[in-house]
Amino acid sequence: MIKLGAVFVLVGLVFAAYAVLSALDRGNRKRFGNAAFWGLVALSFLAGDRIGDLGNGVLVLGLAAIAGFGLLGRGKPATTSPEARRALAVGFGEKLFAPALTLPLVVILGVLVLKPLSFDGQPLMDPKQATLISLALAAIIALAVALVLLRQPLISPLQEGRRLIDTIGWAALLPQMLAALGAVFALAGVGKVIGDLVTGYLPMDSRFAAVCVYGLGMAGFTMIMGNAFAAFPVMTAGVGLPVLIHRFGGDPAVVCSIGMLCGFCGTLATPLAANFNLVPPALLELPDRYAVIKAQIPTAAPLLLVNLVLMYVLAFHR
Repeated sequence: MIKLGAVFVLVGLVFAAYAVLSALDRGNRKRFGNAAFWGLVALSFLAGDRIGDLGNGVLVLGLAAIAGFGLLGRGKPATTSPEARRALAVGFGEKLFAPALTLPLVVILGVLVLKPLSFDGQPLMDPKQATLISLALAAIIALAVALVLLRQPLISPLQEGRRLIDTIGWAALLPQMLAALGAVFALAGVGKVIGDLVTGYLPMDSRFAAVCVYGLGMAGFTMIMGNAFAAFPVMTAGVGLPVLIHRFGGDPAVVCSIGMLCGFCGTLATPLAANFNLVPPALLELPDRYAVIKAQIPTAAPLLLVNLVLMYVLAFHR
């Protein structure tokens, strides 16, 4: 049976290749910093379940130290220039879309056709992780399609991948780190602590006040955590469930769904939501790395206000 561990090995090997190529890149003054950073990421995927909690903790501190001391640089892989890429794009034409279209088709095929298959009474792939396993399989097949159709050197996918990951830098790992932090906060009972603090110090003797505390708290905590899914269990366990739903009789579906939308308003306004707000400026090489956030804040603020009004109007039926 193909399990999620096979996907981790695949991803770990890709990062290990980035580390080796970075170490060999004499055009990057910080090549050993890059090699160490991507090497540690590779180690986390390849052996994270074997080095234990202490080993993983030291690994994360190592990643933070490398990024914090500015030891990461941009590599200079042996690849085409922007002008050459534009010329190739014109020459290949619609063929460029074939690898991208292969991805969703193979994922659908994997989920609908391969997932139900079994051999010797064992399923072909772990049913709980069928989508992720299918996505990894789709990436391999799409890469093969791209190599056959475009006839580029075999090393080009790794060199182009390294160019992109060096452009993004440490921010590429921020979403995973913050999601893990949200799980740690939830397990540690931070939601109850926040609930006790909020109910003890803020006046929530009216629905309006409780809605404002929950909605604004979701947005604010999302800005701190960088992820509305990480903020949701904390704020809902602390405020949404005991106050809005149990005390004031709010509809759980309306409270939770609009609460998530309030959190997404915070996502629009925080650099900690790196995959949305920092990665695009890095990929587009914008001079202002906060340009996306500055453009989104005028939308996020009124949208948060609208969500608060909708929750107050729609969540309570009596």
